[in-house]
Amino acid sequence: MTSAVAAVITDAAGRVLLCQQSQGHRLWCLPGGRIRQAESPVHAAIRDIREETGLETHMVEIVGLYQLSGNSCGEDMPDVLKYVFRGQIDGGEASVNSPGKISRLSWHDPDALPSPLTPITRVAIADAVAGRSGVLREVQRDAEPDIPDAADSEPLVAAAT
Repeated sequence: MTSAVAAVITDAAGRVLLCQQSQGHRLWCLPGGRIRQAESPVHAAIRDIREETGLETHMVEIVGLYQLSGNSCGEDMPDVLKYVFRGQIDGGEASVNSPGKISRLSWHDPDALPSPLTPITRVAIADAVAGRSGVLREVQRDAEPDIPDAADSEPLVAAAT
């Protein structure tokens, strides 16, 4: 099992910051990444968000722990335990700092999310918007989505308002 972190970060208008992966199926996801050895989940979230987006953040509370499992994307996919926090921006400007991992960043209304989303992103945003915290959920992998056209992959950072 792999351990990872992510954060639901919203702007003043209630929009959620999402990252589009630059490889694979280019899924939209919450900012975050893997937990390094001897690193706490909170520190991993702060570090990964800074590395991916350039934003300085702090974690307010845990939205939930989500276990991703299932074989719909292949037999050799490990289960993932993801800590999802509610994060707040302390400073910085959102920019694509890890183009090898992230191709685009943008703010989205929770009622109009882009697709395809990772399964945990979809469920965690719904939990966060509903005001839940401390959620424990098992989430199944989605079937493999189509890969978007390359024309859709230009770097983008939509400003927060």
